[in-house]
Parts: sequence; C-alpha cells; structure tokens
Amino acid sequence: MTTDTTDHVPLFVGLGEILWDLFPDGPRFGGAPANFACSAAALGTPRIRVAMASSVGQDPLGTQALATLTEKHVSVAGVRQSPQPTGQVLIDVDRSGAATYEFAADAAWDDFQWSAALEHLAQNTAVVCYGTLSQRSAISQQTVHQFLSLVPTDAFKIFDINLRPPHHTDRIIRESLHSANVLKMNEDELPVLAALCQQSGSTLEILQGLARQYDLQCVALTRGHEGAVLLRGEEISEHPGVTTKVIDTVGAGDAFTATLALGLLHNQPLADINRRACEVAAYVCSQAGATPTFPPEWTADTLGPH
Repeated sequence: MTTDTTDHVPLFVGLGEILWDLFPDGPRFGGAPANFACSAAALGTPRIRVAMASSVGQDPLGTQALATLTEKHVSVAGVRQSPQPTGQVLIDVDRSGAATYEFAADAAWDDFQWSAALEHLAQNTAVVCYGTLSQRSAISQQTVHQFLSLVPTDAFKIFDINLRPPHHTDRIIRESLHSANVLKMNEDELPVLAALCQQSGSTLEILQGLARQYDLQCVALTRGHEGAVLLRGEEISEHPGVTTKVIDTVGAGDAFTATLALGLLHNQPLADINRRACEVAAYVCSQAGATPTFPPEWTADTLGPH
C-alpha cells in the first residue's frame, strides 16, 4: 500500500462534508466522511494516520470543527476555510432511535475547492471514503473526483453511498461507482442501486452483480439490527447483528465503514471484519452522537472488539 515517503504509516482520508448535527439537545459534530475519519483514528491509531479533506466556514462552528478533528487525532491540513457557513443539519430522532435529516443549503462543504494540500493527501492515500452528499454542488463534485483520480492504484476507494434525498443524482451515483473499488450501502439504498444498475435477483445476486459490473474488490450491505453482508471475490460473510439498546443510529454506519476499511487494509478474514464492524456499529448505536469514545481495550493492536 502506497504511503507518504516521510512516514510509512498508511493514510486514511475522509473526503467530503463536515457539518454539525443539530439535535434537540444541542449541536454535535458530524458528516459521514468526518465520522469515518474520527472512528478510523480512534480504532486504528497509531497503526494508521487519518486526515480530513473538506471545507468549513470562517465561523465559530468551523473553528470548533477543526478543534474537534484535531482532538480526535485527525489532520486538518486538507480542510479549507470558506466564506460560506459551516454545514448544519437538523436531525430528528424517533422513538426507535432512527434519524431523519434536513440539510442547510449553501454550506462551506459545497465550496470545497482544489488545493495543493489536497493533491499531496491524494497522492499518499491508502484508504479514502466518500459519498454522494458532498457532491451536491458542481465545485465540490469536481474536487472529489479530482482527488480520487490522484489516489494510488493500490489504495482502497470506498464509496459509502449515503443517499440523502434530494441531494444526489443518478449520474453522481454512477460516476462514484466507477471511481470506487469498495462499495458500502444500507438496506434502504440497495433497491435504489439495484434499479439504477439494472441488477435483480436475491440480495446476494445483486451484490455479486454490482461487484462484477463495477469491478469492485468488496461490497458491504448493512442491515441495521439484522447485521451485515460482506462480499470479497468468492468470499462471503453474513453476520446476524449485535443486540444493543439503541440511543440513536447516527454515525453507526460510518463506524462500520471505518472498521471495514481497517480490516481490508490488513487483509483480515472477511468473517472477522464483519463481526468487528457489527460490534463497533452496535456500540455507536448505544451512545449519543456519531463519534463516541470507544472502550480503551478496542485498540489498534486488536483492530476492534472481539
């Protein structure tokens, strides 16, 4: 895996939106790529380095976002400060812990512009995670794909589709699939993707069809409390999920993706990756907010819980 010439520790990058989730009890740091970055840093440091590539506003929430990332051992060298306000999203959590989202328009992450710092990050990336939401503006979409075009060929490019209607188009999804070699989706996104890509059959047949269609090394399907399905070549893993008391589900999928990325980087058995990822996601569901503090025994030496 290609890494920085001055530091042989693999570099993980969260590519896309940084925002604040406005819960009824106050704001919490978020954004799917930022959540991914924070979870990867918490679970993988010091065996990996983590950076964020995004844009925040020149406002108190932007300053706080940079401080939060730094506190969580995520580099902000690739984060631009924009004149537009730091992203915000109004979140409503129902009695089951499931969340709905209302995103503010014209946020700083919509003004995500190319820079020399991003070029340096891209050329030294081992794992990058991106989604559709960060591509809702033409400027940001161009920057995301320019970054992906410069990532080393042996890097893991994880497309965590993360559909947030109406902030995506069929074209964005297709282009993002072509740029990826790992796909992660949830059970609500599966039928959308199957229809768009003209895949049919059983769940496993659809996953296998997507893997062939886009030459994907790994496909992951999360199923909430019913666990997850992972596909890597001929290797298949189904995990029934981990029972937990749900506080809210925000960030659980991003923590799953971070654990998946760590497992793929270290070429772990797929069943082990799936079990760890489901355990990590269940833990996040049991905590308030998207990036809780993980138990200290979940170290980089074990790459997650057992």
